[in-house]
Amino acid sequence: MPDASPIHASSLPSYSQVACIGAGASGIALGATLKRWYGLEDIQYFERQADCGGTWHINTYPGCACDVPSALYSFSFAPNARWSKLMPSQKEIKSYQDGVVADYGLRQKMNFRTEVKQCIWREDASRWLLLLRNVDTGAEWAHECQVLFSATGHFAQPRSCNFPGSSSFEGAMFHSAQWDHSVSLKGKRVVVIGNGCTAAQIVPALVKQTKHLTQIIRSQHWIFPATNFTYPKLLQWIFQYVPFAMKLHRLHIFLLAENGFRLFPMTARAARLRQKRRKEVEKYMRDTAPAKYHDILIPDFEVGCKRRIFNDGYLESLHSANLDLTTAKILEIVPEGVRTSDGVIPADVIVLATGFETNQFTPFMDIVGRDGSLNDHWKRYDGPEAYNSSAMSGFPNFFMLFGPNAGTGHTSALMAAENSVNYALRVLKPVFDKRADAVELSPTAEDEYSKAVQGALQKRVWNAGCQSTRPGGAKSGNSKYWLSLPFMLGLGVSLAYKEILLAAVPRSLEFGNKILSFIHGCASDMLSRH
Repeated sequence: MPDASPIHASSLPSYSQVACIGAGASGIALGATLKRWYGLEDIQYFERQADCGGTWHINTYPGCACDVPSALYSFSFAPNARWSKLMPSQKEIKSYQDGVVADYGLRQKMNFRTEVKQCIWREDASRWLLLLRNVDTGAEWAHECQVLFSATGHFAQPRSCNFPGSSSFEGAMFHSAQWDHSVSLKGKRVVVIGNGCTAAQIVPALVKQTKHLTQIIRSQHWIFPATNFTYPKLLQWIFQYVPFAMKLHRLHIFLLAENGFRLFPMTARAARLRQKRRKEVEKYMRDTAPAKYHDILIPDFEVGCKRRIFNDGYLESLHSANLDLTTAKILEIVPEGVRTSDGVIPADVIVLATGFETNQFTPFMDIVGRDGSLNDHWKRYDGPEAYNSSAMSGFPNFFMLFGPNAGTGHTSALMAAENSVNYALRVLKPVFDKRADAVELSPTAEDEYSKAVQGALQKRVWNAGCQSTRPGGAKSGNSKYWLSLPFMLGLGVSLAYKEILLAAVPRSLEFGNKILSFIHGCASDMLSRH
């Protein structure tokens, strides 16, 4: 057992059978499914933020919305017939998640403003020991659990931008995920740094109220036309009262989204589809955006290499007389604004739409298994990985929800999160049935799976040479890809992924000291499901 001496607490540990780090969508799905499947309610959540909801609690910037259809961006066990639009707003998603939390009585199990500093596996007791810290007071205490879940999400830690001179700026500067609503932007000179999905929502929401807006872009993206509309009251009524109507609507959207996966394989057929789509999207961008910005907006890489952006007013907003788009290199922040390679851009407010540290799956905490820390474990693989995006050898009764390579770029992250919950709870059934104290992945299964994933990823368009937000890859000279963002799955379409996880039952069980090892041996099976 690893040395547990770093854990310090002023009193005996509290206990729950299940503990979950994070109270976002994955954590909510976990609590609801535990109750639905096993009638188990002995769970405690530890959440750094002041409320549940994860990214939809953190991100409240103007224009914040989802770019996945609402019928699909919801849990299968909690359909919502009252979505107002096809693409829901942040407020509507947060309200939906709060409703699920209330329906399953989860809020009273959530400990907010609580940071998990360290987790250590206690071999003698088959339990996890957690060191917790109150973010506001600094008070520390310990908690034990039989089963530990990490549901920290991919958008938990804003990417830091340590531009020289940042502290000298005389105006307001904040990250999009830390929006300062006390700052009025009316009549102000605003600089937005970044041009990903977030910036594409912020810019059209701000440009009309600002005196002048300058967007500094550092990369290019394929920007697709958005399909969004308000659901008529009649259709909402049909979804609510006509049997299977909502399920059929969800299935229809799911199948349309799955069609997009055809672009990803590095095959001749997929290349033709990508070329066709590229011509369509490029024409759309040229027809919609100002001609003076075509050269800096339109990418030179293949469609699908990076996550697409849906245009919901962004390209049109670039025609605004009070807006400038520039690729000038940022040299430093000065008291009056931003100094670039083209000169100083005056600013009263600087908005950092620079994304998140998406390759940090366990930020702010140290997870120590039987043989060492999780970070050391991942060094063996040159980056974060997990069997079926969930489990690692040497870490009994520990599962990651929506972990490495769990999601896809063409469909719902909530669906992938729910799949990972279902998978973990099926594997844990012997523990909940009291037939085993713990379950653990075999090292051989993990090694074979990781090798299979890497082999598959080399045959996808994400290896086409663009500079993306995922770590590793051809640009860095690293042949390994760790798709830490919630929109990619290297092994096949999400339908195959869901089938694999839903059918997951340990094929080979090894008992020892009441520890149940599981070997699925299905990595090759997944590779064949395209």
